[in-house]
Amino acid sequence: MADQPLSFVTMLGSLRKGSLNRVVAKALPALAPQGVKITALSSLGDLPLYNADIQAEGFPPPVRQMGDAIKQADGVIIVTPEYNYSVPGVLKNAIDWLSRLPDTPFAGKPVDIMSASPSILGGARAHYHLRQSMVFLDALVMNKPEIIITFAAQKLDVENGKISDDATREIVTKNLEAFAAFARRQGSGG
Repeated sequence: MADQPLSFVTMLGSLRKGSLNRVVAKALPALAPQGVKITALSSLGDLPLYNADIQAEGFPPPVRQMGDAIKQADGVIIVTPEYNYSVPGVLKNAIDWLSRLPDTPFAGKPVDIMSASPSILGGARAHYHLRQSMVFLDALVMNKPEIIITFAAQKLDVENGKISDDATREIVTKNLEAFAAFARRQGSGG
């Protein structure tokens, strides 16, 4: 199982083009270990606001497509900012939709959480709230190493879309190596 190729998808909790978290998410494919492919899910902005009346008429195609992509992936990497001590509404909306799909795509799925913030806490509270939601969804969240990029504006080059800080790039690389090993353990039954 150690050589098994893996396919991860990224879920970006920000819609802003100049988002620090977008820089992190876009940098991941180049930092992935050998044998790991990382692709982005469609924008969370493509999903309508959750409404049980809409659900009763049938799940919107963007919800089904995102759910299918998550089901087919070996793991999900959620990269999100922190808004008001929690997760952005657009991310919570996506989780609300995806949790209602039959055979929820997060159940038993390895999940890695990353955040970047210009603040000293780096999105730690968003991690905490997101982990609570993932427990309900029966996702398998990797506990460590965590990626909480503090003072991210000094470590990320938004204009060129790169992680400019060597130490940050190194810890993200180590996180992806650990997540690949974590996903492979889950795929082999533990």
